[in-house]
Amino acid sequence: MKILLLALGAITAFAQQKQPPAPMTFFVTSVGGGNGANLGGLAGADAHCQKLAAAAGAGSRTWRAYLSTSAADGKPAVNARDRIGSGPWHNFRGTLIARDQAHLHGDTVELARLGNLVTKNNAITEKGELVNGVGDKPNMHDVLSGSQPDGRAYTDDADHTCKNWTSGGEGTVQLGHHDRNGGGISWNSTHPSRGCSQDNLVATGGAGLFYCFAVTGGN
Repeated sequence: MKILLLALGAITAFAQQKQPPAPMTFFVTSVGGGNGANLGGLAGADAHCQKLAAAAGAGSRTWRAYLSTSAADGKPAVNARDRIGSGPWHNFRGTLIARDQAHLHGDTVELARLGNLVTKNNAITEKGELVNGVGDKPNMHDVLSGSQPDGRAYTDDADHTCKNWTSGGEGTVQLGHHDRNGGGISWNSTHPSRGCSQDNLVATGGAGLFYCFAVTGGN
């Protein structure tokens, strides 16, 4: 009996080792999606996510940019968190980034303390490559989001989205730090940019990159 149990344990361990990694449902764009923060609106940003995912062999899923927009021209605000499904999400390597929306955004005190797995080593591109962070040259840790820490759009009159992702000049955009380093620890909402042009995004500490999520579990 003991030998049989050991054999069954070995078979189970072998089967677990042979399980393929979870499919990629999250990445940081390897390149920007437009002229600075002018991404062609949410539709243009989504198309950029879809294009990069397709090139990486993951184009069969529906991809959306993690970006919020403000209410304008009679249209309501759009929350980044409402665009990406309910989770879970995994990176290129199959590493779990977040189990669900509450885990991703720290919706409870306990989950906020636990934190999601968006870090420099895990917030990688669709090619599985690291994105430069604090201490690297050039620093590219600023990621476009236009969102508050809870993943929702701002409700004041200020511009947090470079005119809803249509301006490559005037305006500002709220940025997160993919490496959780350099004067802030929020992956999606740390500080505003100097402006909306590519030069201003670079000068602030970024490259116009943003998060892409495959819609999972709904939405």
